[in-house]
Amino acid sequence: MNAIKTIVYIISFFTIVSCVSDDVTTDINVINATTLSEVIENRTIETGAVIACAASDASNSAIVNVYYYLEAGATNIQFFETNTAAIDKDDFSNYRKLDINSEPLFEGFIQQFKRPFGQEQWVIVAYELDGEVKISNPIRTKNITKATVWSEEVEISQQDSKMPKFTWEHNANGDNAIYFQVVSTVDNGLLSGTYTYENQFQYYNTSNVVLNITPENPLTLTIGNSYQFLVMDVSEDNWVNTVFQSIFIVE
Repeated sequence: MNAIKTIVYIISFFTIVSCVSDDVTTDINVINATTLSEVIENRTIETGAVIACAASDASNSAIVNVYYYLEAGATNIQFFETNTAAIDKDDFSNYRKLDINSEPLFEGFIQQFKRPFGQEQWVIVAYELDGEVKISNPIRTKNITKATVWSEEVEISQQDSKMPKFTWEHNANGDNAIYFQVVSTVDNGLLSGTYTYENQFQYYNTSNVVLNITPENPLTLTIGNSYQFLVMDVSEDNWVNTVFQSIFIVE
């Protein structure tokens, strides 16, 4: 691959998960908005049922990207946040609904809310599925005290042909609970989405995978083609401490 093409791919990859769009919502008054407790009143709910996390934007730490996995058939996606971090995160009456929309990443496999946070807060993503309200675990934004670090420091071993093994620094910025990995094409077509406790993942070896959200059996990689790898180092309160990313050519 020539150098110019490589640079284009890297810029494209970096942009897909971190760019600040022109229509980022900046003015939202949540003081008198509907609360999550009101939304779920007399409804069947499942807590911890929406896979979600948040990271500060690579180019502007005042912007927070809230990522979530949208299950097939889910409807009525809703975004809730508190007015401050100094509240009971498990009291749903503290969460106010915001009227904002998410945007698709990796062809819709992951969705992303994007908005500025002037102070640190708690966030919850919810949607309806199979007659229930599915609710994420609370997400603690830390864009002020612990902005997400964006890094390209990924080691890639290709000892096994078409099965690259990725390794990154363990707990690079502290407070790690789990790692989320995405392998995709250079035009952001999803190939696999997995979680591990270890700081390594081999495509496509699921021996150390603790959660697999790949929609179907992943495609076999093609020798000589370029692909993208991304891993999020996620804390127990669902803040992304570090994002590691790399473009690689399959051997």
